[in-house]
Amino acid sequence: MFDSNSRYDQVEDVALTMDNGQVIKYKKRRFLPDGEAMSLLHEVTVTAGDRLDHVANRVLGEPEQFWRICDANNVMYPFDLVSKINTVLRIAPTGRK
Repeated sequence: MFDSNSRYDQVEDVALTMDNGQVIKYKKRRFLPDGEAMSLLHEVTVTAGDRLDHVANRVLGEPEQFWRICDANNVMYPFDLVSKINTVLRIAPTGRK
């Protein structure tokens, strides 16, 4: 259902069967991990003009992995991470737990 790089790839698939027999497939809810408990690869300081996908590409080699930076910093809204210059971002390793 999702690409192997997606934050939802490891989330369990479930199905709901309606009274009329229709089956609705969906993913269970994904809970955010505790960013402070995640191992730290290194830290990056936000500079003027930074975008989270660019930071992810520069540090992790994949712009689509921006969500890992969000997880490591306990943020649900990605733009919050780069909205202030000199913010220090925690970068967690890309390996799955």
